[in-house]
Amino acid sequence: MPNILIVDDSPTIRRMVKASLSALSARYVEAGSGLEAIEVLAVHGVDVIILDLNMPDMHGLDVLRFVRGHSQYRRVPVLVLTTRGDADSRGAAMQAGASAFMTKPFTPVALAAAVGDLISHVDAEPAR
Repeated sequence: MPNILIVDDSPTIRRMVKASLSALSARYVEAGSGLEAIEVLAVHGVDVIILDLNMPDMHGLDVLRFVRGHSQYRRVPVLVLTTRGDADSRGAAMQAGASAFMTKPFTPVALAAAVGDLISHVDAEPAR
């Protein structure tokens, strides 16, 4: 059963993400900020990260760079889920190492499909 880290400063969005993914057999951990996400990573092994960009203490791109900069997290798929749908934000996220990019508002079906795809890639990789 995969562990999914949901990082968003909005508790409502975190609840919506979990509700959207209810059909997936997964465990969820949450973080309300970028700094909290890094703390959670140190304590919990995660298989997929769903990451907002706009957060008050640490921008999501900085969290993404942290993840990609550490060997133990480097291969963890990261779905950036943000209100910023402009080409510059998408390009910056992909260049920083995002595995996928999706904008809010999202449909539950699209989010579940994207996360399911990321999980299937994790399952297909050789043991770490």
